[in-house]
Amino acid sequence: MINKLFNRIRRHLGAQKAEPLPGDNSTAKPDAATDIEDQAPGNNAATDALPTTGESPPKKRRRRRKRNPSQATAAADSPTAQALQDTAPWSPENFQVPPAEGKSRFHDLDLPPELMRAIHALGFQYCTPIQAEILPPTLAGHDAFGKAQTGTGKSAAFLISIITRLLRQPDTAPRELARPKALILAPTRELAIQIHRDAEDLTRFSELNCVAVFGGTDYDKQRRMFEQAPVDLLIATPGRLLDFARQKVVLLGEVQVLVVDEADRLLDMGFIPDVRRIIQQTPEKSRRQTLFFSATLTSQIANLSAQWTKDPVTVEIEPEQVASESVEQLVYMVTAKEKMTVLYNLITGKQLERVIVFCNRRDVTRRVRERLYRHDISCAMLSGEVSQQQRMKTLDNFKEGKIRVLVATDVAGRGLHIEGISHVINYNLPEDAEDYVHRIGRTGRAGASGISVSFADEEESFYLPAIEEYMGRKLSCVYPDDELLITLPPPVHKAPPVDKSLSGGKGGGRPSRSGGRGGPPRRGGAGRRPSSPPRRRS
Repeated sequence: MINKLFNRIRRHLGAQKAEPLPGDNSTAKPDAATDIEDQAPGNNAATDALPTTGESPPKKRRRRRKRNPSQATAAADSPTAQALQDTAPWSPENFQVPPAEGKSRFHDLDLPPELMRAIHALGFQYCTPIQAEILPPTLAGHDAFGKAQTGTGKSAAFLISIITRLLRQPDTAPRELARPKALILAPTRELAIQIHRDAEDLTRFSELNCVAVFGGTDYDKQRRMFEQAPVDLLIATPGRLLDFARQKVVLLGEVQVLVVDEADRLLDMGFIPDVRRIIQQTPEKSRRQTLFFSATLTSQIANLSAQWTKDPVTVEIEPEQVASESVEQLVYMVTAKEKMTVLYNLITGKQLERVIVFCNRRDVTRRVRERLYRHDISCAMLSGEVSQQQRMKTLDNFKEGKIRVLVATDVAGRGLHIEGISHVINYNLPEDAEDYVHRIGRTGRAGASGISVSFADEEESFYLPAIEEYMGRKLSCVYPDDELLITLPPPVHKAPPVDKSLSGGKGGGRPSRSGGRGGPPRRGGAGRRPSSPPRRRS
């Protein structure tokens, strides 16, 4: 009687659990309709006893939250989702690319599955012209000399060749940590960083270890990278690598593949003596594969190629046009005093949001950045005197839209790949016509349109004929409209705070050699610089 009364009270109160009283012969059965959420860790519904009276306690209604599409996208892009995608089963059959007339597929090159998966993940389908011509012989182990401009896919060409070789010849015995099997020499920090990122993308599904070293960053931090795991692929600027080699931090006696990238730039920057000393520490050229790349072919470049390669296959890719047709080019004829006025009115009047302003010298770069800052335009500076850590932070902020205007020297002219740059402004026309092409190539990328604006004053207008001759076309030269010559408003801010990241250079010099060491100024190619009056050092 007491037991029946207790059970009735329990049902009335909707209790989920009750201890049977002595003498109670009712059996406890789990309710199959128990909510799944109650079976989560910390809930005991799966083991709780329910009375056998034909009635079940009220079911809890499950509350489902609708997922915001943006949240779903963010979840898909999260590191966890990316890791799941990277570890998901994959087969080359997942990568279907139909044959196309006049195009070469990566499928036709018999690449390792790990590499093919990375190429598929990057969205590549067909080889660029230089990749189609140079990959078959380099994959077969031949030396090669490639003449091609930046942006033609040559970095991926030599990386694919290196990665294929390393994957097909895995280590059969333990290796010493600081003995890389492949070495890529690059003239600038920015290009070394970009190559390293490309290498990381292409080796993401393998266990190859890619390391980049360059000047301007913590020496000990880079040194410790060689103590963590064997290095398969090393990307380096000559100055920092030579420092490591002198101290026996890195040993180059087991390099199987050597890549000298942008040899003309290395020559112009005075790096060739350092490159010679580095190559002397690698195996003799008959016992290594050497890939040599340059945007130009001069007698000096040809001589270097002959010294460092053995019977190289030569591939020359001439661009369909020197400058991309997707970039609209305009030159404003201004006085030196009008430059800042036109620059400010152009940025504010057109409401430009992502712009690179190129200057020829560090002191001009600092002055332009300071004046833009005082007039409340979000900006930052990128030059050879800025520390590498600050450079990387500045570039990340620029990519993320936190910085509106990037004021830079030619250190940003090559190896800088940032989507969405609408305008490139040459505050100073470059002395070298080729630098002009590299600068304006920072916009109009990946099929997008872009605009290049250059200021030609009393002195720098002398550089225009050489630029036009190099590009094989005339530039549109006009005087600025009245709205671009409106007097600047009063400054909003005082001078920007002193940047402690500057490496201490004083003013008027050209950017230092990007390996982190001092050096002579760049030398232009023969016949490339027009005669001009002495430059004013303002």
